[in-house]
Amino acid sequence: MAMGTLITAAVVLAGLNTLLLLPLVGVWIRNYNTFGTGLVGGLVLFAVAMLAENAMAIYFFFSMASFYSGDPGVQKVVLILRGLQFVAIAALSYTTLR
Repeated sequence: MAMGTLITAAVVLAGLNTLLLLPLVGVWIRNYNTFGTGLVGGLVLFAVAMLAENAMAIYFFFSMASFYSGDPGVQKVVLILRGLQFVAIAALSYTTLR
């Protein structure tokens, strides 16, 4: 079954979130090895959890496409949540990598 436009956009955002998180993990692991603070360790755990969540979301978008494609309301909510997550991760990436 083909995915609708909204769900396709949500999958793209989940992929972008994953790509943004990868360099953050690297920077924060390097910082943790240098400073060893609990705050940086928490950032590493946050990024790893978000990577896992986005990877699972992409998997479920493809394996359970019929679940998401059945209700346009669900599609809108999923897209909005992925979009909000993208904005948050993009802001965090900008702050961390500049």
